[in-house]
Amino acid sequence: MIREIVFDTETTGLYATSGDRVTELGCVEVIDFIPTGKTWHTYVNPQRSTPKEVVEITGLTDAFLADKPLFADVAAEFMEFVGDAGLVAHNAPFDRGFINMELERLGHAGYPEARFKDTARIARAKFPGSYVSLDALCKRFGISLESRDKHGALIDALLLAEVYLELSGGRTRALDLSGQGETGPGEVVFPARQPRPQALAQLLTETERAAHAAFIEELGENALWNKLKIGRS
Repeated sequence: MIREIVFDTETTGLYATSGDRVTELGCVEVIDFIPTGKTWHTYVNPQRSTPKEVVEITGLTDAFLADKPLFADVAAEFMEFVGDAGLVAHNAPFDRGFINMELERLGHAGYPEARFKDTARIARAKFPGSYVSLDALCKRFGISLESRDKHGALIDALLLAEVYLELSGGRTRALDLSGQGETGPGEVVFPARQPRPQALAQLLTETERAAHAAFIEELGENALWNKLKIGRS
């Protein structure tokens, strides 16, 4: 069983090392690439103003964020939700930079690069030369964008979880309904069918059986039917 956290951040700008801060964080739990329904979300007071052009993208104004918790107030809850899971993000170096910056401000160790998967990088390898923005991938995979009028961390994480499933083998992974065994990357398990409690009744009549046997006999000993013994009890 592989537990991962698909997540997204909204920030005051592009540069974690130059004073920009996290304003929103959304996380979605996936197990074996399938969303479990468990999510974690928070807005964050960045303790600085957000440029107008960023507000136009996220809709998160200074007034809205003023009474929201500081990152210090939610860091422990965030780390508890993540646990020892891998982290999945679109353009992961950006999100990793901001998460680690916030954690290191509080004296926590940042998450190592090895724990991250970058869905943008996966998509570029899978679809070379194509646009791999989250919007473009949602359109490619037929994932509805009706809920996305602004960039929101939880909405984007939920959309990304669906994209990640498609990039990792698609909805065929859900065909493993048995709950048994583990699969490797790109591997699909088809559950074994239980035997019927009662065999189906035979529909052939004795007359039809006799006619079929006579037909096989007419084909001669070298006929494929005879070599494979098809139709013989």
